[in-house]
Amino acid sequence: MEIWINPACSKCRSALTLLDAEGANYTIRYYLEEPPSVQEIEDALDRLKLEPWDITRLGEPPAVDLDMASWPREQADRARWIETLAAHPSLIQRPIITADDGTAVVGRSPEAVRSVLP
Repeated sequence: MEIWINPACSKCRSALTLLDAEGANYTIRYYLEEPPSVQEIEDALDRLKLEPWDITRLGEPPAVDLDMASWPREQADRARWIETLAAHPSLIQRPIITADDGTAVVGRSPEAVRSVLP
């Protein structure tokens, strides 16, 4: 499994602590240093069964500057949102955990993190 984290994020650190306690095998991706591509974001969204606006941190400065909160949330606008997330990875909700079985979660709670453990 892979976990996209920002080491400054307390939810990310909590998720890592839980994964370690459970003996999980995972790879860390520091997504601010190695931003996901448009395709990787699309793949993660498919696995999460979410839309890009569902994982966008609208309070972050780039989102505020772009007035993303007012952007339409329709299928026709999906590519614009994904391209913006790829260009500004700090807008991506964290941590995102992609499991080996093809599932994924936004691991902001212990229950969400546990849900992807084998």
